[in-house]
Amino acid sequence: MPFDPHRAAIRFGTGLSPLLAPPESISAMLRPLGGRDEIARQLPITPYGETRPSLAEWQAAASRWREARGTAQEKPAREAYDALRAEARALKLRNFTTSLARGVAAPEGGLRERLVRFWADHFTVRADGLRWLHLVTPFVEETIRPRVAARFEEMLIAVVTHPVMLAYLDQERSLGPNSPAARRGGGLNENLARELLELHTVGVDGPYGQQDVRELAELLTGLGWNVERGMEYRPRRAEPGAETVLGTAFSARAEFETIREALRMLARHPATARHMARKIAVHFVADTPDPDLVATLETAWRDSGGDLFAVTATMLEHPASWDRQARKVKPPFDFVQSSLRALSVPPRRILDTGRPGPRRLFQRPLAAMGQDWERPLGPDGWPEQAEAWISPPNMAARIDWAMTMPGRLLDALPDPRAFAGAAVGPELPDAVAFAARAAESRGEAIGVVLASPAFQRR
Repeated sequence: MPFDPHRAAIRFGTGLSPLLAPPESISAMLRPLGGRDEIARQLPITPYGETRPSLAEWQAAASRWREARGTAQEKPAREAYDALRAEARALKLRNFTTSLARGVAAPEGGLRERLVRFWADHFTVRADGLRWLHLVTPFVEETIRPRVAARFEEMLIAVVTHPVMLAYLDQERSLGPNSPAARRGGGLNENLARELLELHTVGVDGPYGQQDVRELAELLTGLGWNVERGMEYRPRRAEPGAETVLGTAFSARAEFETIREALRMLARHPATARHMARKIAVHFVADTPDPDLVATLETAWRDSGGDLFAVTATMLEHPASWDRQARKVKPPFDFVQSSLRALSVPPRRILDTGRPGPRRLFQRPLAAMGQDWERPLGPDGWPEQAEAWISPPNMAARIDWAMTMPGRLLDALPDPRAFAGAAVGPELPDAVAFAARAAESRGEAIGVVLASPAFQRR
């Protein structure tokens, strides 16, 4: 099938907008990836390294509170700690609404925003504990967003060696069994190594076994983080001796460069190309993707050395990517974001919603739809299959949001007939157009369009 501008915005972007024209070509979709990140400039999110409160500030506040217990300073120390917690929660909410607003205002269909969300899900982390709750989006902003058009190995190294990922997968607990640090107790933790192989690179069906997991876990020992200094390499925690992973031997010298070499090997492995080709096709095109599309993406990955710009371009150039049948169901975040885009809700309205506020307008409804912001069930991220998002409770929550929230966000709702075409595009089904015309109110008509399968799928 040939390129279609409306399908480009719906399937590979953040949806149609009456104010923003869909991309005119594949090159127009790709152009922003090679230039300045304009939406990030307009709607900034502070990266991890500059985010406040920092882990060091959290630690200092918690320490002061512990030391002050039972003294006259306990109340002010507790109040200072609570103020820090409130600041972190407010920042997490602000980062959430900014992420929504970026997709609403994104140019050329919003391909960059979709790529950021895809890779953030591929490298899933979850904020467990108060001191981490506001740091997931800054982690994505620092490690993933700048690299969606770079080489995969660059993103892999940035993500896997980041304090947020190391904390999430318990790398701090991992000690080489024969390292000097292990003499005082502790041992090997395989979480990071297992997810690195199973999820991040060669895939669950890849050519690895338990021995590869263990050897990679031993190779990763020494990799840790400090609340003040961030990521650091700790030789005393590293397992001495050489390791062999997937048939590749790595130096017996315990150093950070050895870890980089291992990550580059995994990024360039043929099984990684195969695993990632299918995952990309499943996410963007179909739960059961065209075999030739997958094979073409795999070849592009191998030939380019994992150049993500080249792989994305290859996906957009393949005829199967433009199949007229919409085979994917939008996850809740994408559904809400594309709804806001179709309604032309101003970004500042999303960021400054007043009452009832973004939690009631967006965050809680997303949780009811099955996608609690930054809280996936496990390191494998959110499900791809349509069935995961269309259970009766999840669909009821979508319909309720579609029927009620637009009227709370806009002072005047758009004409339903014009809105139906603007939201769904020229392939608007007659049944949806009729339902929009026949609705008793504008709010009901808008809700019918947003709740329709024609809008829910892409």
